[in-house]
Amino acid sequence: NPAKFDKADDMAELTHLNEASVVHNLHMRYQTDLIYTYSGLFLVAINPYCPLPIYTNEYINMYKGQSREETKPHIYAMADEAFRNLVDEGENQSILVTGESGAGKTENTKKVIQYLAAVAHSDSPVKNKTQHSNLSQQILRANPILEAFGNAQTVRNNNSSRFGKFIRIEFTRTGTIAGAFIDWYLLEKSRVVRLNSHERNYHVFYQLLKGADRKMKQDFLLDGLDVEDFAYTKDGHDTIAGVSDRDEWNSLIEAFDIVGFSEKEQ
Repeated sequence: NPAKFDKADDMAELTHLNEASVVHNLHMRYQTDLIYTYSGLFLVAINPYCPLPIYTNEYINMYKGQSREETKPHIYAMADEAFRNLVDEGENQSILVTGESGAGKTENTKKVIQYLAAVAHSDSPVKNKTQHSNLSQQILRANPILEAFGNAQTVRNNNSSRFGKFIRIEFTRTGTIAGAFIDWYLLEKSRVVRLNSHERNYHVFYQLLKGADRKMKQDFLLDGLDVEDFAYTKDGHDTIAGVSDRDEWNSLIEAFDIVGFSEKEQ
């Protein structure tokens, strides 16, 4: 393709469209931290394997109510288009997030929920904002719970979802969030009892051992025991680089409180 098509936002516009030109365009964009690229109706995302400052409130405001042509490719643009179609046309909208392990499905799904919660909240009537804010927080904080019990470190991905999920968020006719349902399926139960030496079991086992206070450990007969003392955890990795299981445990307990689990249920 001519040089003017380098780093094209939408690969459907390339003069010569083939595998080599697509990979070349994605590679050039990736080298400059442009991890999102359109391909016609689709959005291609490439995992940067590092945090990027492109999910702030400034970016949410940048994409709010804007058409695709007015902004750069981003997961927020897809979420906003779905939200606007929902409100303007009153038709159900779906966003399918697909890809191989480590592609970024879990993280991009969380970004969609983050955007919808922020935009729906900012558009809601003043009198309902406190109630709506609590509901938005509950939807957002369901993720740490799902990830603790359903995600694990694999050879290719430090936070791999070992289950499928279908998230349904319901809105009022004015565009405020009315409720949410999360259906999960196909949980990899075999991981609990059979572990690859280069992987970990589900996060919650390690979070409990590292983060629980002494009283809780005594109640569960875990006092003085660690990862290497249990058949379910001793054969794999003990830790994940850059991740504190203690902090993740605190985040899990906080999420339980926000979502509404009682102390007995916890």
